[in-house]
Amino acid sequence: MLVRLLYASRAVDTSPAAIEAILTQSRQHNPGCGITGVLCYGGGVFLQAIEGGRAAVSDLYGHIQRDVRHKNVELLHYEEISERRFGGWTMGQVNLSKINHSILLKYSEKPELDPYAVSGKVSFALLEELMATAAIIGRA
Repeated sequence: MLVRLLYASRAVDTSPAAIEAILTQSRQHNPGCGITGVLCYGGGVFLQAIEGGRAAVSDLYGHIQRDVRHKNVELLHYEEISERRFGGWTMGQVNLSKINHSILLKYSEKPELDPYAVSGKVSFALLEELMATAAIIGRA
């Protein structure tokens, strides 16, 4: 059974090296577990969608909740899915400092990433738009 989980968290360390370490670890770990997804980050905030088998996604989310690199981890949306939406990425990435801020403004009160202030469906719609506009990089 496939599931998709969407969560938000705040970065403890916002340095480019810390972000890259998280992406590198994801890209090394995820293929063996059958996990795909995308990590969106900006202003010290992560928005991440992870897809895969129910047990693998649940295990990964539990690890993220205990990971000292994240704080304020909050589940935004969880659902059973019939197919993956982010299957082309072991862990794609979006650096919001490099996109047109009108995309963010379309989904929130201000042109900044704040998944804590919107519904999970709105956050997922943002990820869908970022995918449609080719803002997601890091295909693997």
